[in-house]
Amino acid sequence: MAREVLWYIVPRDGEIPWEPKGRREVDLDHLRGLAATVDRLGYSGALLATDLHDVWVLGSALASVTDRLRPLLAVHPGLISPTLLAKMALTFDHLYGGRLQINVVNGDTRTLRQYGLHVDHDERYDLSAEYWGIVKRLTAGERVSFEGRYFTIEDAALELPPVQRPHVPLWFGGSSAAGLRMAAEHIDVYLSWGEPPKQLAEKIRALRRAAEEFGREIRFGVRLHLIVRDTEKEAWGWADHLLRSTSPETYARMSGINLAADSEGMRRQFGHHGGRVPDRAKDLEISPNLWPGMSLFRPGPGTALVGSTENVLERLHELEELGVDTFILSGNPLAEEAERVAETILPSLLAGQPV
Repeated sequence: MAREVLWYIVPRDGEIPWEPKGRREVDLDHLRGLAATVDRLGYSGALLATDLHDVWVLGSALASVTDRLRPLLAVHPGLISPTLLAKMALTFDHLYGGRLQINVVNGDTRTLRQYGLHVDHDERYDLSAEYWGIVKRLTAGERVSFEGRYFTIEDAALELPPVQRPHVPLWFGGSSAAGLRMAAEHIDVYLSWGEPPKQLAEKIRALRRAAEEFGREIRFGVRLHLIVRDTEKEAWGWADHLLRSTSPETYARMSGINLAADSEGMRRQFGHHGGRVPDRAKDLEISPNLWPGMSLFRPGPGTALVGSTENVLERLHELEELGVDTFILSGNPLAEEAERVAETILPSLLAGQPV
């Protein structure tokens, strides 16, 4: 049974938000309305990604107009003091009833240098392990003194007591050996991008074994875009429409971003198509109904499930059988597709039963 199903909220919306002609204007009222819709439809939370807006400001704005919605804030470790971040997290929980969740994002070397953080790929995970170890202890109410390679903390303690136990939950997605090692030691929910079931099963088994070495258990989730229609033919037809409606400039820009990144997840995802735009979307299908074509025109997780309601539910229940209990889903436009998925997918997924 899926314990949690989250939606996606970012300040880019519309039918084809990566193209000016397919983008709608997004302001505070729009985002608040979207959050209220997601809350009303029964999603347990929403991922707020590292996009145009600062996630702490956006998360606070949305939490203030929802009752149950749990914001999952994407946070890069190391950009601010771990003590300050822990204080922000406890403040958020005190103001909004213990709803905060943090999505650990280690990013890529080029992006982090824009923020003044100069560490290479594997160093990022060493830094992350120190950082989140400190944050977890502080948000658990401990007094912390710590001396490591990247951080030295002297007698830090926060006056706000924890709302969530044992600490503010940490989520994370990363496919490199260094990332998986850090996850095994510190992460509560491991998020995979969409991958063929066999590859995902291998990753889950490896992470379970690694977590056991630390005396820990980890939950597993998957981040997926959905293209759900009444029939499989209609769904693939919509994917074809997205390919036709995307400009050569967007394809070229995204290819450059993928090639320059040192993210293992992006490398694996890009490897399914190498930037090649197919004549038909279905030509890129890497497993039944699993399509990495979204990564041709959007950054980050770019794999979709494409098919009828029955197709998509079958694939999601297959993931549950592997041990996945959490899904972060999205579709464009965000509110309209949240409604569609809530009507067609969410009831069965939350019940853990096939159609």
